[in-house]
Amino acid sequence: MVAAMGRATLGDAVYYDKSTVDFEARVAALAGKEKGLFVPSGTMSNQLGLRLHVSPPGSILCDVRSHVYAHESAGLATLSQAMVTTVHPTNGRWYITLDDIRKWAILSDDIHVAPTQVISLENTLGGSIMPFDEMKRISEWARSNGLAMHLDGARLWDAVAATGVSLVDYCNLFDTVSLCFSKGLGAPIGSVLVGSAQHIKRATHFRKQQGGGMRQQGLLCEAASEALDEVFPNLQDVHQKAASFAADLAALGYNFQLPVHTNFVFLDLDSAGVDPAKLVAEAAEKGITVSGARIAFHHQTADDAAAELKQILAELIAESKKNGSYSAEKLNDDVTLKGYSRAGRS
Repeated sequence: MVAAMGRATLGDAVYYDKSTVDFEARVAALAGKEKGLFVPSGTMSNQLGLRLHVSPPGSILCDVRSHVYAHESAGLATLSQAMVTTVHPTNGRWYITLDDIRKWAILSDDIHVAPTQVISLENTLGGSIMPFDEMKRISEWARSNGLAMHLDGARLWDAVAATGVSLVDYCNLFDTVSLCFSKGLGAPIGSVLVGSAQHIKRATHFRKQQGGGMRQQGLLCEAASEALDEVFPNLQDVHQKAASFAADLAALGYNFQLPVHTNFVFLDLDSAGVDPAKLVAEAAEKGITVSGARIAFHHQTADDAAAELKQILAELIAESKKNGSYSAEKLNDDVTLKGYSRAGRS
């Protein structure tokens, strides 16, 4: 990535720096969209995308755990002046379904309500993959009712790698998609919002308002492009490490808050009787950074670090079983994640 940054053009992105323009075009083509817009963060990309589709007195409908709602500092209220309708998954599923959305979507023109204008989905969410067929059903229903569709695809690369569904097929279901390069793909910074030429032209104005038009942005775009070449092809290996880790923890007696489909392992530390703060502290002593119940694998995660963390977790659950804190009860899939809830990550 450092070598790639040395090849970058050094123009102003607002005035169409070549490295930036080339990268935006590359990502748009991969997604099957007309245009792309590079921005500093996934939060900005999501907020720009949703602002394109909603205006007062409209509302945004999304999963209650969605990053756009729970972890973006009230951006929807501040930047889009939008009401938000949150949906909880039901029927024992880890994802919201069309049935859930139908129940909560506001299609009335009654002046007392805030009509739904856009549905925002997230894939992956907590590392778990929303089934493509369900996303397709939701998209078809939304469009038949004149509703826009936005996808927080910060980790959509992981869903593509795990399912074999193409990026184009996923993105065809949505009007706008946010794609992140600084998380699982490991670039220093940046996300790209993809959509129609008309949408991206308007989003460029919003980006400028929010301070996202940067000088010498080509440095960042070349690094992100390198991530597509070098890291994206290896995501399946990352997923296998997470799956193997989860299988070993299940054998120790741990339960999980979500299915382990990609690079995240969300532990149910409550049923294990394990104090998250103690886990974080003991891992830190070994030079391992974890975030409580949320364990994230990436392409630079060392095997010996995973083995040491597994040993720490084995000792903690053994201690819990000895003092009677352990419970074998499993969480239902339809409850809000304890570690990924509206109150914030543990």
